[in-house]
Amino acid sequence: MQETIVLGDVVVELTRKDVKHVHLTVHPPDGRVTLVAPRTTRTEVARAYAITKLGWIRSQRQQLEAQARETPREFVERESHYLWGRRYLLSIEEVDAKPTVKVSHRRLTLLVRPGTTADQRAEVIHGWHRALLHAVLPGLIATWQPKLGVQATGYFLQRMKTKWGSCNPRLGTIRINTELAKKPKDLLEYVVVHELAHLVEPTHNERFVAVLDRHWPRWRESRSELNALPLGPASR
Repeated sequence: MQETIVLGDVVVELTRKDVKHVHLTVHPPDGRVTLVAPRTTRTEVARAYAITKLGWIRSQRQQLEAQARETPREFVERESHYLWGRRYLLSIEEVDAKPTVKVSHRRLTLLVRPGTTADQRAEVIHGWHRALLHAVLPGLIATWQPKLGVQATGYFLQRMKTKWGSCNPRLGTIRINTELAKKPKDLLEYVVVHELAHLVEPTHNERFVAVLDRHWPRWRESRSELNALPLGPASR
C-alpha cells in the first residue's frame, strides 16, 4: 500500500516492501520522489527520515531542472534528430506510398504522404524507433539471461516519462522506454542488464548492487551518462 508524505513543496511517495533498508530516489525527468521502506516502518519514522534528506532532494531536483531537455520536435526539414546517440538532420519527402524512414550519412529521410501533420510524422518516427528496438532487444536479452541466470517471460516497449525501464519480477517481464532508440546502444544494453537484474533481486538493495557490480562494473558511469543526456520534450 502506498502513502503520500507532504513536506512543503516536496511530495514523497512511500511504499513498504520486504527490504532491509530505506531507499530514497528522485526520478528523472520531473523530480518525482519515492521512498521504499521495510514493511514495519511507521509513517512518522519514514517522515522523519525524509525530512533529514530534504536538502539532498532539492539538490537532485535542481540538477534535473538544469539538465538539457529536447525542444518539441516539429518534424520539418533540417531539424535535428537523434539515433543511437548520433545527431542526424531530417529530410522530408512527400510520396504517395506507405510512410517509412531511411538513414544515410548523418541524414534521416522521412517519406510520408502529402499533407501529413506533425503528429502523424511523429508517429511514423516513433513506430520506426519501436521497430529498431524490436530488432536488437531479443539478442541483448538472450545474451544476458544466461549470464544473470534468469529467464524473462517477455519484454514490452513503452513511452515513459520518468523511467528508462522497469521490471515486473512477479510476471517476469521487463519494459523498455522507446526513447532509448535515441541513445547510445551501450546505454540501452545497460538498461536491459539493470532490468533483468531485478529478476534476481526486485529491489535496489545491496544484493542488487552486487549483481550489477559483477556483471556491469561501469553501471554507475552508465547511469550518470544516461541521466546527463537530453531528456525528451515535456509534451507535444
